[in-house]
Amino acid sequence: MKDYKESISYLYKLQKYGIKFGLSSTKNLLNFFGNPHISQNYIHIAGTNGKGSVANFITSILVQAGYRVGLYTSPHLVRFTERIQINFEEISQKEVVDLVEELKKAIVPSEPPTFFEAVTAMALTYFSKKNVDIAVIEVGMGGRLDATNIITPLMSIITNVSFDHQQFLGNTLKEIAFEKAGIIKEGIPTITGANDKEAIEVIKKICKEKNSKLFILHKDFSFEKQKDGFTYKGILGNIDDLHLSLIGDHQYENASIALAAIELLIQKGWNIRPVHIIKGLKSVKWPGRLHIVSKDPTVILDGAHNPEAIKRLKETVLSNFTYKKLILILGIMEDKDISSMLEEILEIADYVIFSAPNYTRAADPIRLMELSKKVPLKKEILTPLSSAIKKALLVANKEDLVLICGSLFTVGEALAYLKPDKYYQDL
Repeated sequence: MKDYKESISYLYKLQKYGIKFGLSSTKNLLNFFGNPHISQNYIHIAGTNGKGSVANFITSILVQAGYRVGLYTSPHLVRFTERIQINFEEISQKEVVDLVEELKKAIVPSEPPTFFEAVTAMALTYFSKKNVDIAVIEVGMGGRLDATNIITPLMSIITNVSFDHQQFLGNTLKEIAFEKAGIIKEGIPTITGANDKEAIEVIKKICKEKNSKLFILHKDFSFEKQKDGFTYKGILGNIDDLHLSLIGDHQYENASIALAAIELLIQKGWNIRPVHIIKGLKSVKWPGRLHIVSKDPTVILDGAHNPEAIKRLKETVLSNFTYKKLILILGIMEDKDISSMLEEILEIADYVIFSAPNYTRAADPIRLMELSKKVPLKKEILTPLSSAIKKALLVANKEDLVLICGSLFTVGEALAYLKPDKYYQDL
């Protein structure tokens, strides 16, 4: 569809305006659309890691309960349309074209919006036009000055606080927590999975100032792992015999945060029953996150892109998979804490291929090699990413594990290469 490719190209060209903090552009765009975001139901999710998983758990449960649910996440893996969904159905190419044409009328050439500001305005407008019952909105970066912070939600969620995007959010967990806590609204409840003492103190302080009731994981709600599944110990009571479709112990935390949000909705009169929760948790699919794409050898893709996420990935691989050798393909963005990420993940590798996705922010594989020179490990550089994957599959035996990680951009490109029928790219 020619018009769609032109529309997407137009949006991507807005990336040259970089990352701009503040709400004025988003406000102006939405004002042109008639402020469709006002008086809508939203759940707003910030945090360093786990935002997408929490958003998907909440959406899945609400869909099971019969609601019409908007979902806005970023970045996408392979297609732009992944960012904007209703009941897990991606926005159509025609609807993207129509929204972009409207958007062009709203943009003042002397004050262009960033890519994320434009897409956020499109998503909020789309959800209003389609009369969703509620929309689950994931923050792009930070929270306080993020384009999504234009909304007034039913509740605010801060999944956790750890180091990432320090050049924008600050160099201490206290500073990062302050930015993320910027989504807390007057008189609207807040849920958090933060476990750092300083970060929690910041969140508590802002909640007190804003008269926002705060619910903290492992204090006001928690979970207990069972041999098979887990029990959720909630605000309203316990739910036993729950099972997740997503792999990793950290997903129990993400699911519990989602369940706390569901409980707050139940308190507000939303009709959500235990059966919806059970089915919703079990049916979640979140591509590119501990995503097993094939067996013999097992090939796993994961978008972990900061030290905390890489650490969790390492722990999950060690506790959930049996393999003879681990062949690692790494592609990381230049602006990340590469040294800390390498220190974590190289521990479990037997053979490493440094590569890079076809993206301007990708770190040069030569730099990755240089930073890992002290690690006594068989390693090489191979680009493009498809060549790295071919080589890994060539040297892997059936009982080995191939792990592709370091960035969602790396994972997206790998998915498009390994599963082109399902994960086809739109440009």
